[in-house]
Amino acid sequence: MAKKQSRKPKKTSSRTSSKTSGSRAATKTAALKKSPARKAAAETSAKKSAKTSAKTSGKPTARKKIKSRGRVVAPTKRSRPKQRIAISHHREEDFKADGLRAYAKYRDLGIAEASSGLARAHVIRLIGPCNPEEVSKLHFHDVDFQMVYVLKGWVKTYMEGQGETMMQQGSAWTQPPRIKHLVMDYSDDVELLEVILPADFKTVELTT
Repeated sequence: MAKKQSRKPKKTSSRTSSKTSGSRAATKTAALKKSPARKAAAETSAKKSAKTSAKTSGKPTARKKIKSRGRVVAPTKRSRPKQRIAISHHREEDFKADGLRAYAKYRDLGIAEASSGLARAHVIRLIGPCNPEEVSKLHFHDVDFQMVYVLKGWVKTYMEGQGETMMQQGSAWTQPPRIKHLVMDYSDDVELLEVILPADFKTVELTT
């Protein structure tokens, strides 16, 4: 008698199983994509994203605002006028009564012209004897800087906040911008060196 051959169950290869499951997943995904509900949800999401993108692109970001506020503009450098050398030697004929005060003679040292108006320097001779009614008038100068040096003799001054001061040969002082002051008295031979910035300035009389 012939022996019956036992049938062994066929083994399904892992490759075949993988193909089958992949095919099922693809079919399921395709079905979901064809679903009307899924398609509508996707379109709604796309529209919202487009609106948000349009709003965002029309407004500057916070980072841009901060960057704009923090921008530093370099200051423009002011060009100073060209200066030249000024030399002045003593000559009696250079003392002229053409300055600010009628009771004084001025010897201009050429600084105003040489500095293109940046500063003025002159030697002042006050004409004696001192007449307080003419001389002692409270006033101020609209200047950036002013200093006086006593070359000869003496002069008695009054400055707001300082009071009365006797200035003698070799004495020097500064008068801050717009400080109220006056000359109280001076010797007949007094000579002063005065330096003022700028060369042209305004003087305001406060008493008559």
